[in-house]
Amino acid sequence: MTQQHWTIDQVPDQTGRLFVVTGAASGLGLATTRGLARRGGRVILAVRDEEKGRRAVAAITAEHPDAQLEVRHLDLADLDSVGAFAARMRAEHDRVDVLVNNAGVLAPPRTLSAQGHELQLAVNHLGHFALTAALLGLLGAGRDPRVVTVSSVNHRQGRLFFDDPHGERGYKPMAYYNQSKLANAVFGHELHLRLTEAKSPIRSVLAHPGYTATNLQLHGPTGLWRFLLGRVGNPLFAQRPADGARPQLYAATDPSVRGGEFIGPGGPAELRGAPKRVALSATATDAETGRRLWDLSEQLTGVHYEFPASV
Repeated sequence: MTQQHWTIDQVPDQTGRLFVVTGAASGLGLATTRGLARRGGRVILAVRDEEKGRRAVAAITAEHPDAQLEVRHLDLADLDSVGAFAARMRAEHDRVDVLVNNAGVLAPPRTLSAQGHELQLAVNHLGHFALTAALLGLLGAGRDPRVVTVSSVNHRQGRLFFDDPHGERGYKPMAYYNQSKLANAVFGHELHLRLTEAKSPIRSVLAHPGYTATNLQLHGPTGLWRFLLGRVGNPLFAQRPADGARPQLYAATDPSVRGGEFIGPGGPAELRGAPKRVALSATATDAETGRRLWDLSEQLTGVHYEFPASV
């Protein structure tokens, strides 16, 4: 069912709830942070560029002086940074209510992360996989705890290159972007299954923003892709970040949302519109694919999940 008139103004009161939003300094992350803060949520802006994060905080507090916002450094391309961020969170907080795995990169030239992983897989998936594991204990203590992982309509075009995950034998920017977004979808679904099996109170929910104009299209791709996505696609087809953020805000806050659901725009081709429950691809829900990606992700990150049970 489409929530035909659902807007950011309909985010329920979030007073007393603590959110972590990755990539919160711009685009969808900033719009999500603004939407949560204006409804009383306390938000940790997990950002690579702390100065940019502080500018985001200043912009939001200029509109909402009572906003509760904190900037923390997090570079998802470096698993050491993920570990340091999580350690600080555990030292400073006794719970997290919602983690929004939002940050991403789009179609850059082939680049490797600090640990030697292809950058899009590293940032969009592996960093979030490790971060979620490290914050599970805090989430288990949260109120109506949720992990919201942001995927894309592109996950339906994606393929997981298990035989060449880092593009060593042939790298195509959009193919590896699609791989990372499929990895998000597989991870969110598999996390839901494992949380359910553990009888954990944490819900794993997926969302996607449709076609939204952000810095991703302008700063990641090069050459023809930058022209097509940023200079042509954004002005003609894209919606504003405030609109594109609606599915992930809905996934993070609406009382009706259930674990395992995928929330996207309800308009034509899911490119724009109010939040709606949409379908994951068959690959995203395939049991063997879920197991293989989970095993590979643990191998590449050195992370092992321990699921908090219901208390």
